[in-house]
Order: sequence, then C-alpha cells, then structure tokens
Amino acid sequence: MQNAYQNNTDQDGGTGGDPAKLAQAVSQANRLSIAPVILAGGSGTRLWPLSREHYPKQLIDVIGTHSLLQDTVRRVEGFPPQWSVRPAPIIVCGDEHRFVTAEQLRESGVTAHLVVEPARRDTAPALTLAAALAGVDGEDTILVAMPADHAMLDTPAFQQAVAHAAEHAQRGAIAALGVPPTRPDTGFGYIRLGAEIEPGTFRIDRFVEKPALELAAQYVASGAYWWNSGIFVVRASVWLELVTRLQPAMAEACVAAVAGGKADGPFFRPEMQAFAKAPSDSIDYAVMERLGTAGPEGEPFEGVVVPLVAGWSDLGSWDAVWDALDKDDAGNVARGRVLFEGASASYAHSEGRLVACVGTHNIVVVETADAVLVADRSHVQDVKGLVARIKADHSPEADQHRKVRRPWGFYDSIDHGDRFQVKRIVVDPGSTLSLQLHHHRAEHWVVVRGTAMVTRGEERFLLSENESTYIPLGVRHRLENPGKVPLEIIEVQSGSYLGEDDIVRFDDTYGRCN
Repeated sequence: MQNAYQNNTDQDGGTGGDPAKLAQAVSQANRLSIAPVILAGGSGTRLWPLSREHYPKQLIDVIGTHSLLQDTVRRVEGFPPQWSVRPAPIIVCGDEHRFVTAEQLRESGVTAHLVVEPARRDTAPALTLAAALAGVDGEDTILVAMPADHAMLDTPAFQQAVAHAAEHAQRGAIAALGVPPTRPDTGFGYIRLGAEIEPGTFRIDRFVEKPALELAAQYVASGAYWWNSGIFVVRASVWLELVTRLQPAMAEACVAAVAGGKADGPFFRPEMQAFAKAPSDSIDYAVMERLGTAGPEGEPFEGVVVPLVAGWSDLGSWDAVWDALDKDDAGNVARGRVLFEGASASYAHSEGRLVACVGTHNIVVVETADAVLVADRSHVQDVKGLVARIKADHSPEADQHRKVRRPWGFYDSIDHGDRFQVKRIVVDPGSTLSLQLHHHRAEHWVVVRGTAMVTRGEERFLLSENESTYIPLGVRHRLENPGKVPLEIIEVQSGSYLGEDDIVRFDDTYGRCN
C-alpha cells in the first residue's frame, strides 16, 4: 500500500498532508483494474437469413435499435467505483468484420483496442491474444471475457455479478457466470455445481455439453446445474498460466503472435505465421473442463461459478429471440412490416416487404431482400445445418446479404442477369474506393445524389447529379466522394464475368491491395 500510495503522490505532486487527498490517494491505490474483452467472432449461421458469414449476429439489431455488439460495449459502462474499468475494451474480431466493427464502435462513441485475428481459431486463442495484449504494459488486470452477441436485460445486475466474480478472480480463481435455469433447454451448455463456498457461489464441479431434452429436464429438476453463459472473469496472468500448462502450443503461438504483431491504423494485427500454429479450441474445452488437473499435484486451479440473474440470453436461435422479446396477447412477436391474423406463438421479422401470418402457430418467418426463412419454432436449431447445405451449394446467400457493407459505404445488387448486373452504390462523405481495374467487365456510372470525383485512366473529373460516365474494361479507375453528403450512384456492369474477385487493386486507403 505504501508503494502504491507513494507512486500516486509522486505523480500528483504529493498530498500536502491534506487528509482528503490522502484518502483519495489510498482509494485510488485500492481500485482494481478490469479490462473488458469482447469476443466478436461468429459465423452467422444460427440466425440466418438475418445474419450471414460476412455479417454475423453481433452486428445486427436482433432485439433493439442497436446491434448486439453495441449493446455489449455499453454493458461495461458505469461499474461500481471500487473498480477501475479500462476505457478502451479489447475486441477480438475477424478480418472480414473489422471495418463494420470499427464503424459500429465509432457510432457508439467508443474507442477500443481492435485485435484482428489472422485466422479463425475459436474462443480460447482469442482470449489468449487478449490476455497477452493486456499484459504488455506490465499490469495484471482482470479480464472480463464475454461474447459480443448475447443479450442482457438488466445491466446493473450483470455488473454486480461481474464485480462479485472479479473478487474471486483477484485472489487467483477463474470465475464463470452461471445462469440458474428457468426451463429445460437443449440449446445451452450446463455447469454442474460443486461445493458452496459462500452463499450463492459454488465451486465448479464440471461442464456439461448441450444435453437432450430429457436429460436437460433432469438437470433443472436437480437444482445442481446452471446454464453456462460463456462469460468468464480471470486475471490475465492466471489465464496465461492456465493455457501454458494445458495448451502449451496455443500459449506459445498467441504470445509470439502478439509480440510480433503490429498496428494497422485502428487495428492491431497479431503476427500471422505465429498465430497459425495455435490449435483451434473453445474456452470450455481448452481450459474450463480441465480445471481440476491444471495446477501442479495438490494445487489445482480453482474454478468458481457466480450466479447471473440479469435476463441473459445467448440468442442462439430464432426461438431464443422470440423468448427474449415482448409478445402480444396471443404470444406473437413482430419486427418490421408484419400483420398477424388468427396467429399464435409466432415470430415474424420483415426487412422490407409486408409479412402476413394467418392462422399460424409456433412458426418463425424471417424476410430479407434475398431470402425468406419459414420454420417451426421447435426445429430452429436445424437452421445451422440448412446454412451448411446452402454453403455446400456455393450459394451467395450463406455468406452475405444483397446489401454489402464496405469501409467506404455499401453497395446493393438490385438486379442481375446474363452478362449484366445493376448495383446501387453509396459512398460516405470523404471516402474513397480503391484504384482498380477489371479484366472481364465494363461499368457505367450514373450519379443520382451528391458529387463524384472520378479517376479514369489519366483523366480526373467531377460528376454531379444526373451526369454519367463509362469505365471501359481493363482501364484503371477510382470513385471518390469529395462532398459532405453521401454520394449515391447507379452502376451497370456488363461483361463475361461479374464476380467480386475480378478486382485488381493498385492503391487502397484500407490496406486491401492485391
């Protein structure tokens, strides 16, 4: 305490013997540091067709007006004063999602440490990257690792549970937040409770995979099992020691990847070759299920489970989304342009067109611009398998929406046919597309809103509303928005091949050159 206080007084010029300043200095020294770690991977399969491979669940507004990622970031604001929460959370995401993740954080007014995984390796390597990065400054902070795509109705209750778990983490335990179950559910993993170490808090006996319905009912009836929320609280040094003992190849690869990583604008990129050596595994499999054997003989690492009673849901299926939302008198949930007539216990979501449900019961309907899902609510867990079939057929609906977001704005493929495609392109103010050419297509651009700066070969000129230009096949070109309002153009592509991979980039603001 004396050393911590001395450091504080040296930095602030001393307390001058003022009792109030002395008390404040001691209070600051006693504050424990928390670093939120938000795991923002995801493959976009369970809430298809609203979520896609390139636009997964955490990036969509499933239950409110903000995306799940934005809600998760806000959830870690306003902790009790005895905790010092790092203002910049660590967010681990995939390369294909980095720009939209950064944009959503900017919209929320949040500055974050964005760690871009060079390859998908599941949650255990992602948390290990975060732990190694958090320790770079020498501070052994407490990590609060949480998925970016869960819902929490009661933020204060969530924060109280995290603060309770952090007290156990501070003394060297790894704490899991468990949800006392309200019903048998086959969509969640479970934690078997061990000995009670204080009222409401238990040692972890073991983790249990998603059970069949009959077994889930037995778990709930016994009172000895809680749902596994996937939220873990642990000191960075403890996590790294756990992974080093249990998954040495993973620990070595992740620590080396952070040591060899580099900044790329707002992103931190771990070294690719080092990270590629990390085995893929989840936090549960890699560590939590092996806690009893983690330490040296007679000294196993301690795992505790703290109750989370905060209206939690992993939103892992459309049935879970239905369950998390307010319902009408017949148990229906409507999002967007939806009408129910004689329907009950149904969920309908419209992204544009009117969806009318007549006499339906226990049905899910989700409409997007390019796909419609109709499913029995009791079979929504099968959506993941359906998406695997769509992907196996190489259909684009598995990977991305018709409207595709880019770091400069978005485009919407509004029509296509043999040898032509029509796109609506919107470029944000001040943004620039790459200098590029196409080997197999020509393009016609018509400006319908704003002003475009066009580079075409050696030419450079402005286009205003209702003006157009032509980009011949094989000619270098670039589109820029020099104005203060969004630039909107209609692009007509024509040629023998119209795929997005027919792009050769020569210069790009976002580091995407070939």
